[in-house]
Parts: sequence; C-alpha cells; structure tokens
Amino acid sequence: MSEATAADAPAGEPAAPAELMFGVPVTRSRGQVVLHPDRAAYPGLVRELRAAGYWVCVDLCGVDHLGNAADRGLPAGVDPQRFEVVVNLLNHREPGRIRLRVQVPEDDPVVESLVPVHPGIENHERETWDMFGIRFDGHPDPTRILLPEDWDGHPLRKDDPAGRIPVQFKAAPSAR
Repeated sequence: MSEATAADAPAGEPAAPAELMFGVPVTRSRGQVVLHPDRAAYPGLVRELRAAGYWVCVDLCGVDHLGNAADRGLPAGVDPQRFEVVVNLLNHREPGRIRLRVQVPEDDPVVESLVPVHPGIENHERETWDMFGIRFDGHPDPTRILLPEDWDGHPLRKDDPAGRIPVQFKAAPSAR
C-alpha cells in the first residue's frame, strides 16, 4: 500500500492519490496502520473504529512540530500543521492496533474530545491541554492536571521559555 506524498512524485507529475481506509488517508509506520483524519472527521472516525472493534483507547498525546518542516510521513493531501494529536487504539475482535494522527493548526488548536466515546482518555486530554495548549471541545473538566491553574503557558511547546523557574540546589551558592 502506498505511502506516496507530493515530495515523492517526480518533478512535474502529481503525487499518487493517498490510500484510504475508513474513508481517510492511511500510511504505515513500522508495520502499524496510521490513519490521518482531518479535525472534522476525527470524532466520527473514532466512533466508527469503536464499532469495528477498537474498544480501547490506549493513549492520546500532543506533538509540537515547530521547526520540523522535514518529511513527517504524511500522505498526499494532508497539510502539515504545527501541532498533532496522536491516538492509539486496540482492536479486541481481530487483535490489532491502529494509530490516528490529527493535524491541528497553531492559530486554532482545538479538536473534539473523545471522552464521550472513550471515557478513560479524560486525563490524557487534560495533560495534552496542560502541556501543549491543545483544547478539547466537549471535555467534562478542561482544567490543568499537572500545573497550577494560574500557570501561564504550556511547557512542552517548543517556543515556551525554558528554565523560567529558578531552582536552588542544596549547598549551591545563590544566584542572587
């Protein structure tokens, strides 16, 4: 099955159309099926996958691709964005795993929450909000989970200033 992208096409020729599975572009990574839905198709795809036997949402995380314009393994027609939400699902009917990679733009870092479909993913979405600033519409508790509520910023964003909290080690001279 093809993983062709526009970069793979010879000069002057259009890229091969992306392979589709469950109606969205698909690639493979280290033998695992990877689906690339857009934000609008994401919640419906997860419901469809659940009906197909993908009952367990193993994890959900955010990725910040700031400064990473290199090939990211996206199929033709999927526009790379700064942020990405990555979800891993397990199928218990026909043992298998599938990964979703949803592109999320920097100027509107919002996707629909999966909590209504997979309630156990609630804290993963809260952590992704806390660390990356990707908001999940419809989440039942959209508050920070790791940092204080008054924290300014999202520390796993690549443009978040590092080391802004001074740390004083025992027996080390003070920086003051």
